[in-house]
Amino acid sequence: MQILRIDSSTTGDQSITRKLTDELLTHFTTKYPDAKVVTRDLVAEPLAHIDPITTSAIRTPPETHEEAVAAAYPEERAVLDEFLASDVVIVGAPMYNFSIPSQLKAWIDRLGVPGVTFRYSAEGPEGLAGGRKVVVGSARGGAYSTDQIAENQESLLATFFGFIGVDDLHFVRVEKAGFGPDAIAAGMEAAKQEIARL
Repeated sequence: MQILRIDSSTTGDQSITRKLTDELLTHFTTKYPDAKVVTRDLVAEPLAHIDPITTSAIRTPPETHEEAVAAAYPEERAVLDEFLASDVVIVGAPMYNFSIPSQLKAWIDRLGVPGVTFRYSAEGPEGLAGGRKVVVGSARGGAYSTDQIAENQESLLATFFGFIGVDDLHFVRVEKAGFGPDAIAAGMEAAKQEIARL
């Protein structure tokens, strides 16, 4: 049993999503006390945005790798293997400018691997990375789940994880964070109740 925690917020101690991932990790380690916990802080140790070398390392067979790609492969593949080895994946995903932090996008770019996490067939795309629970701790300044306002944060994550076959996906959110401390406190309390039901 392995639990993977991913954090991507840049706001340090003020981060709502880091508080959510704290709560989620406590919940799941209480539920699975013997689980191995792996953490990846994408701010403290950011992944580089993909480039031609890392893209080749991620997406092409090792036997085809030239020297620079072969050198990049172990570190790039380790990100994917860490995800695939995990039974529960906790993702802290704040909304930044209607989407996710670029640090989190760099992590996602290492998970979408043809032939490993998805494949195309005559029937269309097929996700291959099911069999794990993914829980996203989401925070945003407005009320995007009730207002008809475009957002590319939770929708992007739902689309991506669905595409690679994750069908056990949950969002635990704090909305109206921009409305002040009372709204945040109310959101956190509701989120804790949601977490208890997972």
